[in-house]
Amino acid sequence: MKADVLQAISREAPVLLAGPTASGKSDLAMALAARDGRLIVNADALQVYGCWRILTARPSIADEAALQHALYGHIARDSDYSVGHWLREVVPLLDRPVVIVGGTGLNFSALTEGLAQIPPVPPDVRARGDALCQHDFAAMVAALDGETAARIDLNNPARVQRAWEVLQTTGQGLAAWQRQTPLPAVPRAKAEALVLRPETEWLNARIDRRFDQMIAMGALEEVRAELPFWQPTRPSARAIGAPELVAHLRGELTLPDAVAAAKLSSRQYAKRQRTWFRNRMKDWRELPLP
Repeated sequence: MKADVLQAISREAPVLLAGPTASGKSDLAMALAARDGRLIVNADALQVYGCWRILTARPSIADEAALQHALYGHIARDSDYSVGHWLREVVPLLDRPVVIVGGTGLNFSALTEGLAQIPPVPPDVRARGDALCQHDFAAMVAALDGETAARIDLNNPARVQRAWEVLQTTGQGLAAWQRQTPLPAVPRAKAEALVLRPETEWLNARIDRRFDQMIAMGALEEVRAELPFWQPTRPSARAIGAPELVAHLRGELTLPDAVAAAKLSSRQYAKRQRTWFRNRMKDWRELPLP
């Protein structure tokens, strides 16, 4: 990271650092933490799971030892962990200098815009949602209230299922709950909010190289260790590359085909992230890369 980029970032305000996968967020967060004595706080929805380190590009054991990190790898594979859980864990950490880094736009929205206090989803509703999402996704979309359907990405199964579960649990649409949102923990105006916007070709090349590096570091062995516990409907199973490598280990794909499919999934995920940042983070300061 260029020195002039660091110099232009506040030393006092909380730093929020968003960007697509493989864009270099962690390196910048480490540099800011070393410069200012900041705690590095994870805002990635998949790096919270203890079963994944290599596949989610969590900080290495050496990096975690060198600088203080929080909310990485502390959740069990089968535990529920929502944006609400994350926000409740972040708030007590805000009494010290922090750099909050990740690629999950919903976490940053909850932090800077507030989060509706929606009742928890009962296990039976979650089970019905899992089955419907897997076997009749169109019916799940059709069951949403119109206001919510107009506001969420209907091509994102996780978002659709969440909206469906809220409606089934409370009888009130997700959009209606969101209108009752409390004040944010970190108002946007009081933070140094930064979003990395790399060039697409540059990022896609990095994504491909990084996945090759993950394989070399033992990502396949990490997935093999997870295979006895694998349930594709769990949130932890959404780690990019995990379904593809599971398919290889089950004899459904060759390793080259699984790697190619995982790289494609990662590039598609990065595209969705860029779209979110472009549409929802218009007032965040852009850091162009490379």
